[in-house]
Amino acid sequence: MRVISGTRKRLQLHTVSGMHTRPTQDRIKETLFNMIQNDLCDAQFLDVFAGSGQMGIEALSRGAACAYFIENNKLALDCIHHNITHTRFDDEAFVLPGDVIYELRNLEGRMQFDIIFIDPPYHGGYEHDVLETIAQCDLLAEDGYVIVEADLHTDFTFVTDLGYQILNEKDYKTNKHVFLAKDE
Repeated sequence: MRVISGTRKRLQLHTVSGMHTRPTQDRIKETLFNMIQNDLCDAQFLDVFAGSGQMGIEALSRGAACAYFIENNKLALDCIHHNITHTRFDDEAFVLPGDVIYELRNLEGRMQFDIIFIDPPYHGGYEHDVLETIAQCDLLAEDGYVIVEADLHTDFTFVTDLGYQILNEKDYKTNKHVFLAKDE
């Protein structure tokens, strides 16, 4: 796994060994970041269920002003810290080591994000609670959007009840990215 583009292009990133996380494949990461490239300049980026931190680091490399990483797995947190130091993003990266819902609630009133990337464990049903908390805590900037990486068959019809609209859905072989914005 590596940084695909930007100021830290080609730097190798560490991943968590074992089955604790499921890193986004480089080709899928590249496709996604090519889609959002124009929105990254000076963006506030939030990486939820951050794993190795590769998504937030890619955002920083491509011009995001800052990235916040939420993760509760000790091995993943060690990996995130190592990758942030290795890529020299210590001043732009902020790691929140704890339960996702708890950490999201702690951000209420302190931050709003232009792009929120959520990559929960598949089939865990986390999407609803995380998206509901983001909406309740008003963490999404007015023109911001959420990207959820999920299993290809995950149903997102519930998001309208939470105040979101589906902007786009990009399907891959076994997973997809769903783009959500506040419903106006």
